[in-house]
Amino acid sequence: MATLKLEIVTPEGRAYSDDVAMVVLPSIEGEIGVYPAHVPLMTQLLPGELRIVKDGKTTELVVGTGFIEVTGDSVSVLTDSALGEEQIDENATEEAIKRAQTALKDKNLSSDDTAEVEASLARSLAQIRFKRRRHH
Repeated sequence: MATLKLEIVTPEGRAYSDDVAMVVLPSIEGEIGVYPAHVPLMTQLLPGELRIVKDGKTTELVVGTGFIEVTGDSVSVLTDSALGEEQIDENATEEAIKRAQTALKDKNLSSDDTAEVEASLARSLAQIRFKRRRHH
């Protein structure tokens, strides 16, 4: 069976590296599924759930923003974060959401600061949704 080489890299290092059957990614174009022999593609990764299928099992990670590059036999994901459920601290994430929401009310924020806070908020909201979906 054909496989894809999946590499997920964060600033902390390689978060995932293995041959997989398929991967589903949250992209700016919507959720995309990538199988072996996929058409080459480069797109923006959005905060959300990334699903990896290998040997009939699905592994799920929550990712932040970044970039996706697809070639015929590989997928490279560069992202600011890639976490499994056990790596998400729900209380700390809720506090980060509150801090971001408070910061966004500050009328003196520059547009760059606003964009950074909004990105942080999107990442935290994706993490909390991911974590809570596992508990319900």
